[in-house]
Amino acid sequence: MTSPARATGGNAPATPCPAERTGAARLGAILFRNRGWLPVLFLGVPLLAPGRSSLAGWVVGATLIALGEWVRLAGVAAAGSVTRRRSRTVHRLVTYGAFAWSRNPLYNGNFLVWMGFGVISGVLWFLPVAALLFAVEYSLIVRYEEGVLESTFGDEYLAYKRRTPRWLPRRPAFAERGEHCWREAWRSEVSTLLQYAALLAAFAVKAYVAR
Repeated sequence: MTSPARATGGNAPATPCPAERTGAARLGAILFRNRGWLPVLFLGVPLLAPGRSSLAGWVVGATLIALGEWVRLAGVAAAGSVTRRRSRTVHRLVTYGAFAWSRNPLYNGNFLVWMGFGVISGVLWFLPVAALLFAVEYSLIVRYEEGVLESTFGDEYLAYKRRTPRWLPRRPAFAERGEHCWREAWRSEVSTLLQYAALLAAFAVKAYVAR
C-alpha cells in the first residue's frame, strides 16, 4: 500500500467494503499484485525505440529521476517496508510526512522517475503515451488501495481522504508529526537504485551506439 500512523488490533484482513468491491477496484487488485512488472511498459519502449538523446535531455531527465526518488524515499521513510507488500492486510495508516501532502507519494515519485528516463531516451513522443498509461493503470490500483484502506480504517481513512489530495501535492493545514526511518528507507531502496544505475548504463550504451 502506498498509504499504509495507527496500530490496528489483530492480523485478520478487514471485510471488504463496497468501495473495494467495485469493478475498477477488482481490476486494480490484479494490477496491484502484479505492479512489479508495470515499469516494463514505461521503460521498454524508450529503450528499444529510436530517439535522439542530448546533454540537455540527460540533465533534465536526471533531475526528474533524483526528485522522484527523493519523494519515494520520503514516503518509504514514513511508511516503512510495508510499501512493498502484495497483501491487502494493512496495519498502519500513515497520515504524516509525505503522506500529509499527497495520498500516493510513492506513485508520484514513480511518475517523475519514469518521465525522467523517457526524457533521457530522447523518445519524446512516448511521454504523453506513458503519462496516459500511468493515469489509467495507477488510477485503478489506487481505487483498490483506497477500498482496502476504507475497509480497514473506516471513518479515520475517510477523514484523511477528505483533507489530503490523491495526486497533486498540497501543503497540509497543520504539520502532523510521525516517525521517519531514513536508514530503513535507504536499505529498502537499494535494489531500486541499482535498477536505476543499470537503466542509465543501458541508455548511455544506446546513445553511444546511435551516434
